[in-house]
Parts: sequence; structure tokens; C-alpha cells
Amino acid sequence: MSILGGNSSLSLPNTSFPHHHRRSPIPRSRPLLPLVASQTPDSDPEPEPAAAGAKPVPLVLSVAVGLAVRFLAPRPAEVSLQAWQLLSIFLSTIAGLVLGPLPVGAWAFLGLTAAVATHTLPFTAAFSAFTNEVIWLIVISFFFARGFVKTGLGDRFATYFVKWLGSSTLGLSYGLTISEACIAPAMPSTTARAGGVFLPIIKSLCLSAESKPNHPSSRKLGSYLVMTQFQAAGSSSALFLTAAAQNLLCLKLAEELGVIITNPWVSWFKAASLPAIVSLLATPYLLYKIFPPETKDTPNAPALAAEKLKLKGPVTKNEWVMIGTMILAVSLWVFGHAIGVSSVVAAMLGLSILLLLGVLDWDDCLNEKSAWDTLAWFAVLVGMAAQLTNLGIVSWMSSCVAKLLQSFSLSWLAAFCVLEASYFLIHYLFASQTGHVGALYSAFLAMHVAAGVPRVLSSFALAFNTNLFGALTHYSSGQAAVYFGAGYLELLDVFRVGFLTAMVNTLIWGVVGSVWWKFLGLY
Repeated sequence: MSILGGNSSLSLPNTSFPHHHRRSPIPRSRPLLPLVASQTPDSDPEPEPAAAGAKPVPLVLSVAVGLAVRFLAPRPAEVSLQAWQLLSIFLSTIAGLVLGPLPVGAWAFLGLTAAVATHTLPFTAAFSAFTNEVIWLIVISFFFARGFVKTGLGDRFATYFVKWLGSSTLGLSYGLTISEACIAPAMPSTTARAGGVFLPIIKSLCLSAESKPNHPSSRKLGSYLVMTQFQAAGSSSALFLTAAAQNLLCLKLAEELGVIITNPWVSWFKAASLPAIVSLLATPYLLYKIFPPETKDTPNAPALAAEKLKLKGPVTKNEWVMIGTMILAVSLWVFGHAIGVSSVVAAMLGLSILLLLGVLDWDDCLNEKSAWDTLAWFAVLVGMAAQLTNLGIVSWMSSCVAKLLQSFSLSWLAAFCVLEASYFLIHYLFASQTGHVGALYSAFLAMHVAAGVPRVLSSFALAFNTNLFGALTHYSSGQAAVYFGAGYLELLDVFRVGFLTAMVNTLIWGVVGSVWWKFLGLY
């Protein structure tokens, strides 16, 4: 995915998040225009039309990667020509996701076209992933997220926590963090939670405290609250299987490699619960020390929250329907395994209820461009990854890495640490958590298994890791783009604090998680 792009995200109408790299010392309502002789004070220069088509340099580089693998790199004897050709197309596709010659969906379609046109894959195999249950579960999750935003239920829920805990800046941060963790299992889009619920609340609180975006006053309150919510979102997403789209994809890819997890929702929650909760409790306090706000007390925040709730009035009929529907969906996600209801069927039932009762209409679904875009490019990546597994490429790569690790006489625990660290740091090259999973999860899981790491532990650890690196940079995820674009964070602070917080979270998950997973019998 393009480094300037974002993760799969909810489309939020009438919402604009300005992008910036340097904070202006003087607030301005409009940019200063260059002095041009012919320019009048009342006329703005005509914008230049955006260039159409692919960006030449990224296009050449992306295609060159695949051509180099196909025609210059020696093909191993144990790898078939078909598999090697598909690998070259897949690597070109991944290179294009990073370099961005075209929008993600368009570039993925070109990769799929190349696979079919060169007879590397038959049409049915190339499009087989479009019927994947997990991908449709992810698509439906976007519609659920829109329901939370459209009804105002997510906003109401978070405002209650501000009212209860918001008398100090630290308490306010904990209230927002805890409320996101509570909403997460029923609102499976990190970007929707960021842009549709929490950023509007944070901006309202900050402006009332005279902490303005793109202004030195941002450090009074806004920088801390935005940074904390941004950094804590990874642990909220890791806590529940249905809290983020990439979680569902991870377990689907693990299943294709033979790692079957019984009752996945409950198994996931049990494995993630203790380290995730410790991280959620530690993050606001950690940032309070290393990235402190200038304003320590917010005595007006509870009153503002109470006033906002008063203006919202009583819970509406649509909000009650949303509450009941999500309780039903989450209950089926938890207990559906026992009664034979799959996760995607539970989501379909929930969406059907929302449509029947008018909480959402079909236009809401049709206008959710991010959902349909995700369906397109996600299915391409998943389909190619599955065919690479079927053709033996993944097993060949994992055996090569396993032999390399064995040559260093590494134990499975040491190999586990090396592979997890590599998987984590590679994300500096990606602008999407789901894109990272589609490109690398299967290969890294196969490497773990080949190195002797327990299979279920490997699949969970990589999946949890996927959530934790979502706050490394301003482009590392959809919520990263939303929070950075709000105007309260400096680029240098995002990289510095993102790395420090990631190291602390890695330590927490490594120490607390290893003890907890041993107790659960994962190794």
C-alpha cells in the first residue's frame, strides 16, 4: 500500500482532517498566497489538475521487482515455473502497495489481471478469494461501524466515560481509553473508532480548554490526548478478535496453513486479555510521564460531557436497536461455535436487522467505499497468498529460513524473538496493517512453525504483533492518518513516542504474555 495511504477505513462524510508536517507558530484561517503581479486580493489561483494514470517512477520500480525475480533470479529446482511466476507477480503487487503507483484497489486488480493474462492462474482460482467468509465479515464490519457513527451511539458511550473520569487530564485519558476498549468488539474498525467517535470528542474537549490544532497551545491538552488515544488503540484492537479487520484475516490465513483454533473468539480473548489490559492501563500513565500535557486538571470536562449528553437527549430508538443488534452479534461471535453459527452468518444477521429496522439503508452500504475497496484488494492479496501456499512457495521459503536459523543453533524461543522482531520492524515499510498481514503473515507463520515454535502460539503472537505496530508512524494504519491529520502532533513526536511506546508494549506483551501463555498451555 502506498506509504502515503492509509489502512482500510470507514468513509466519514463531511469530515476533513488536514495533513501537516510542521506546526505553524501563528494560527491562520487561510494559507498565505504568493505575491503575483496579476493576482487580486479576491482571487485564488486556479488549482492545477491532478495527474491522471500511474506514477511513472513507482510503476517502473514495482514492475522491475517482479521482472527481476522472474527472469534474473535463479529458480530453485524444487519450485515449479508456475509457482515462481506467481511469486514474481505477487512481489510486484506488494512493491506497488508500498510505492503506490496507483490506488491500492487499482494496483491489486492489475496484479490479478497479470496472473490471469499470463495463464499463471486460471480465472476461477484467481477470483476464488472473493467468496472468502472472513473477507465478507470484514466488509460487514464496516457497515456496523457506520451504524455506530450514524446513530451517535459510539459518541454517547464515550461521553459517559468522560463524565465519570474526566476531572483530571490523566483521568480523562483513562476514560477515553477504557471506553474504546469497551466499544472495540462491536465496532470492528480502528479507523472508524478514531475518526467517527474519539477524535471529535477529543477536539471538542481541547477547544473548550483553548488547546488548538496547528498552534503552540496544542501542547496544553490536545497533543497528549490524541497521542494517548493513538498509542492505546493497538491494545484495544488486540484485546478482541472482532476489534479489528486484520485479526480476522490472521486467523483465516493461519487456518489455511493448518493451524486450527477451536472457538476462536474465546480463545483469542483468553490469550490477549492479561497483556492487553496491562498495556491499556500502562499507556496513559507512561505518556503522562514522557509526553506530558501542560494542563494537568480538567475540572470542566465532566460538566461539558453532562451538557452534551443533555443536548443529545434520551437514547433514541435507533440507538437501542444498535445496542440490541451488537449484543446479539457479539453473543453469537462468542457462543456461535457451540450452536453452529459462524461468525460471518452472525454478522449477516446483524446487518439484516439494521436494514430491516431502518438503522441503516442500502445507500449507506453502497456509499461505504472503503468496504468495497477492501473487498477488492484484500481478496486479491488473500487469493495470491493462498495459491502461493498451494504451489509450495511458502513452505520452500520457510524451510530456507529454518535452515538459516538452525545454522546459528538458535533455540525455538530465540528464533521466535528474531522472527517477531523482524515482522514488527518491517512495518516501517507498510501503510496498512491488513496489507502487511496479506503480504507477510503466512510466510512468517510458516517460518515460525519450521523453526519449532508452537503453532497456536505463533499464530496468536503474530496477530497481536500486527495490532501493536499500528502506531509506529503517521502512515502505519488508518487511525494513524486520522490522528496525525488532526493537527495536534508533530511528525518527530509521532516517530519518537511511537517507537518508545512500542518498545514498552513489546516488553509488556513479552514478559506478561509469556507467563500468561505458559499458564494457558500455549507452549
